[in-house]
Amino acid sequence: MTTMDKPDRRAKIMQAAEGLFTARRFHEVTLDDVVRDAGVGKGTVYRYFKDKDDLFFQTAMHGSDELCELLERAGPGDRPFTEQLLGACERISAFFRRRRPLFRMMQSEESRMHWCKGELRTGWKAHRKRLAAGMAGILRRGVEERTVRGDVPAEVLASILLGMLRTHTRELTETPGEPRSIRMVVDLFLRGAGKSAPRQSAIKKPSPARTANRGGRT
Repeated sequence: MTTMDKPDRRAKIMQAAEGLFTARRFHEVTLDDVVRDAGVGKGTVYRYFKDKDDLFFQTAMHGSDELCELLERAGPGDRPFTEQLLGACERISAFFRRRRPLFRMMQSEESRMHWCKGELRTGWKAHRKRLAAGMAGILRRGVEERTVRGDVPAEVLASILLGMLRTHTRELTETPGEPRSIRMVVDLFLRGAGKSAPRQSAIKKPSPARTANRGGRT
């Protein structure tokens, strides 16, 4: 029988934990449940995770580092700033959607918020700070192009936009395969919700091919 390597063991444990945590309340899940569903020994779980709180935190944040790395590597490129921003927001929103049940558990079960103390609280803040820093790096390009206001620190703007995306994930239902609502969030962020004057959307949709003959226009 082939022995499972270490990364596979850790991933299998977190996969089992995610299934259990999203199906039950936190206090209803035991490490014995995780051991059974993951098909590993209890000692193997403790090799990668300090306790159930640590397992929950790492499972919830799984993929966050990869997402942050994507944002940090996002250079100027050839795409217009608004398209780059929209792409980043779509990636972040997809991450929030994948982790939505676990994030909701973090926020709603006040009786279990003790997990967010000490090292875990520090780790949670570090993840959020890194994500905001990655987004701020993209927004600075908008500041340089004068698409984004420069009188507010990019880190503050990034936190505001991330808050909008989290709210979108919690409150709105997006049509599968249709990024319209993310487009709306980004447009609201860039243009605001005021109606003082007609404004063109900051996020332009691709123009369809023009086939009509304009020669007869008067």
